[in-house]
Amino acid sequence: MVFVPLSDDNPRLLIRYPYVSWGLIAVNVGIYVFFQSNLFFADDDRTAYGFGAIPAVMFGTAMLPEDLAAAPGFWPLLTSQFVHADLLHLVGNMLFIFVFADNIEDSMGHVRFLVFYLLCGAAGAALHAFAMPLSEAPLVGASGAISGVVASYLLLHPRVKMWILLLGRIPLKVTAFWIICAWAAVQALSAVTGAEEDVGWFAHLGGVLFGILLTPLFKRADVPWFGRAPKTIQGLPYGPTSGPPA
Repeated sequence: MVFVPLSDDNPRLLIRYPYVSWGLIAVNVGIYVFFQSNLFFADDDRTAYGFGAIPAVMFGTAMLPEDLAAAPGFWPLLTSQFVHADLLHLVGNMLFIFVFADNIEDSMGHVRFLVFYLLCGAAGAALHAFAMPLSEAPLVGASGAISGVVASYLLLHPRVKMWILLLGRIPLKVTAFWIICAWAAVQALSAVTGAEEDVGWFAHLGGVLFGILLTPLFKRADVPWFGRAPKTIQGLPYGPTSGPPA
């Protein structure tokens, strides 16, 4: 892992509460606790296989047993985004949502952000499936959607300072531009070289690419690109000294 985000110096300016971002965290955590944690019943990876994106199953070259086939057709492109491999996988992804997603929701609005998030996740899972069409391993996790959010953050808030754990262990305050560029380069290189085959690198890469492509379509027209000088949005100064509207 290149880095784990902890916090950013980036106040929300247009929305008071990031309901969608918080809701996504709640849904992901709830699904893991109730269906995957073995606290309520033995899961035995049934959720991962039933709702994960399995390329060979989606393309019809393999079949799941009837008792596991929960999400038919290409529905796993969406459902896989809410299933995680283990607790560490879940916590890492939720930290990314917690740090990055609220500002992108702020820049897009609640509904558009939700659509953007789901489309990036679906695109990431689709690229993974096309890159590995014979794979019978389930792709799970919010990483594709999160990759789209991080790519959008790079386009809209690259100058923000943030606290991270570099390589998962070294606390460091950095500019978002540099750490996100390094992270994106690792995703692309890992996808090409096939490093750590149990990681869905193509899903990450697909999320990044679609995040870049979709941000111009989903961001508010009056939100500046690349953290440029403040503008006025609906009579409010869009800058670090302005607070959210009441």
